[in-house]
Amino acid sequence: MNTKWMIAGAGVLAVAGGLPWVVGYVTEQQWHQATAEVNDAQPFLRMETDNYERGILGARFRGSVNLINPETGESQKLAYRANVTHGVTGSLMDFQPEDGWGAGDTDWFSGEEPRLTLETRLWGTAVLELEAPQMTLTDPDTGETLASSGGLARIEVSDAGSQADALMVWPGVTLSGPDLDIHVSDFRLEQTMSHLTGEVWTGSGEIAVESVAVTPAAEAPFMLQGISVLSSSEPVNDGERLDSRMTFEVAGVSTADERYGPQRLVFALSGLDVAAWSNLTESLSSMQALAITQASGGPQQFEQQMAAMQQVNAAVRDLAAAGFSVGFPELTVTTPEGVIEGSAQIAHPELTADQKAEMLMVMQQLTGEMDLSLPVALAEEYPEFRLQLAPLIKQGLLVEQGDRLVLDASMKDLLLDVNGVEIPLPPLL
Repeated sequence: MNTKWMIAGAGVLAVAGGLPWVVGYVTEQQWHQATAEVNDAQPFLRMETDNYERGILGARFRGSVNLINPETGESQKLAYRANVTHGVTGSLMDFQPEDGWGAGDTDWFSGEEPRLTLETRLWGTAVLELEAPQMTLTDPDTGETLASSGGLARIEVSDAGSQADALMVWPGVTLSGPDLDIHVSDFRLEQTMSHLTGEVWTGSGEIAVESVAVTPAAEAPFMLQGISVLSSSEPVNDGERLDSRMTFEVAGVSTADERYGPQRLVFALSGLDVAAWSNLTESLSSMQALAITQASGGPQQFEQQMAAMQQVNAAVRDLAAAGFSVGFPELTVTTPEGVIEGSAQIAHPELTADQKAEMLMVMQQLTGEMDLSLPVALAEEYPEFRLQLAPLIKQGLLVEQGDRLVLDASMKDLLLDVNGVEIPLPPLL
């Protein structure tokens, strides 16, 4: 009996001892697959891996991240090294920049270094985490100083890359210079994303900042309090359409003498065709990739650029023909002189197949509504602002009604009507 248990125990130990080797093999394959997918998904960041040396309980490798400027095509290379520890169900990668976390002989972190790790699991879950200590960075040429309290950034990817959750917490960041000081207090970001199809993701997120204090050297200081950005996008009609909404809010603006608020702006998009939107984003990505990879002109490059432009035009037509509405249903800006209020929306009707075939341009059937109201006292208080509004008032685009300046506009059949003043629109789309 004891012999059977000894044999069974030895078998368990053999399996447990071999698991790290299996985990290490899977981890290496996952890493190469993930870097290939990143490189294929976009043209701005390229990841390379060199000398992946895998053992039973761990591995080590070197690599680089190449950041490409989309405007110039120039790239900046960041080299790194990684140590990997293999466990029973996953691995832990610890990354270090090849040249250290500072710049030259400068120690940004006062001896305590950040920690960047990637934890992977056999079933496809991965967690990338950055723990940053206090940091101080000074530019000797400008005298500007960036100081950070330290913080945490975390991204978890699951369901074979179709689900992602992000978290960032940063208690304080200060930028100080000869002309301006800015202090950001209690920054927090939370984001959840789910892959829908193609280039389309859905989810919800929130960015919250307790306060942003701005102290100019030559002007009065002020503070923004209770800053938040809420976003959500969700599929409708069995995933064929997409609704999206984003809300920007500032609870209050404080100066030495007064406090006023709130400020609020809402952006909404409704009924977006998912397939057409995915095709449009893919076409735009192709155009950006062509601009980066093809530095010299020529007939072949011109043909590829024209083909990419035709794909973009076709995607825009499909998007419009499917119907959608987009705009700002709510705008509220509170000032000491009064409240600025407004809204705007542009829509395109859904077309039948025959109507789509006859569609000459997108703008032809676009309709829109816009209204804006602001206090007259605001223009009277600030001369520069009054000079900017004067031409609009003279042309009848802003009409004085009591103590308010009002704009009421509508758009239809390539004609914009603003307070009864008709303005023909050029067929741009």
